[in-house]
Amino acid sequence: MCVGLPAKVRKVEDGMAVIDASGAERTVSAQMIDGLEPGDYVMVHAGMAIAKITGDDDTEAEDLLEELN
Repeated sequence: MCVGLPAKVRKVEDGMAVIDASGAERTVSAQMIDGLEPGDYVMVHAGMAIAKITGDDDTEAEDLLEELN
């Protein structure tokens, strides 16, 4: 089973993204997602942003992250 972590994108540069996952900043590969921008939410697995969270999913992800804090 694979587990992905929702995270907010803080910065994107040279195919890499700085993400905030429950207050912990990490740098992950952003090469799998075109058009990634700061403020977007993504699912992160094994050091890579693997999917963009869109629409109502971003509100739900933000709520979940707040609950974890």
